[in-house]
Amino acid sequence: MLLRISLIVAILAGIGAGVVSYIEITDKIPALQKQRDDEKDAKHVALTQLANTNRALVMTRAKLADTEQQLADTKSERDKAIALAESQKKRADELTDKLAKATQERDDAQNQLASYKATGLSPDQVVKLNKQLKESLVQIDALNADIAVRQRAIDGLKARLARYEGPDTDIKLRADLKGKIVVVDPKWDFVVVDIGEEQGVIQDGELLVSRAGKLVAKVIIRSVQKDRSIANVIPGWKLAEPVEGDEVSPAHPAS
Repeated sequence: MLLRISLIVAILAGIGAGVVSYIEITDKIPALQKQRDDEKDAKHVALTQLANTNRALVMTRAKLADTEQQLADTKSERDKAIALAESQKKRADELTDKLAKATQERDDAQNQLASYKATGLSPDQVVKLNKQLKESLVQIDALNADIAVRQRAIDGLKARLARYEGPDTDIKLRADLKGKIVVVDPKWDFVVVDIGEEQGVIQDGELLVSRAGKLVAKVIIRSVQKDRSIANVIPGWKLAEPVEGDEVSPAHPAS
């Protein structure tokens, strides 16, 4: 009997607990449903915001690409503008130089015109004087050339006279006289040098032959032509065989 009572009590207690649990769950269901709906709404809002953000990101990327293209175009235009500016500056400098030159030429022409007017001469008289001046210059050049020829002849005569008056007198040659051997004949011991009467060579003058700064031989001029001379090697002065290209200089330079 006691066992039955215990079982009944336990059953009643279980039923009471179930009823209590059911009541508690029933009270929580609306809250859970509301929480579920809120979460669903929040998820929908979040998805909407994400979609909007993605659209904004795509638009931003497009704007960025467009901005970068505009920047590249702007840089290209800037480079073109800089190149054009430099070209214009160079052109301006050239024009400035040309203007300065033209101005100088104008001033020179004005000065020449002023000088011409100051002479009081007519154009025909100026042309005639200019022609006479040119002719005079030609005559002066011819006279200078004749004087040079005559001076060379005088130097040669002086050298011969010195040889007759004093056989031991050395013939002086121009101190700056320089030349080279162009022909060598070792059999007859004579050489041809590339300097002659026009350069101031005098017959019987003596030349030193050198190579790389070292003395090779001494020669004496036997024949003088316009621009070359023939010389014989002086016995006892041949330290080595002269060759083409050896340099020659006065053995007795004039002071």
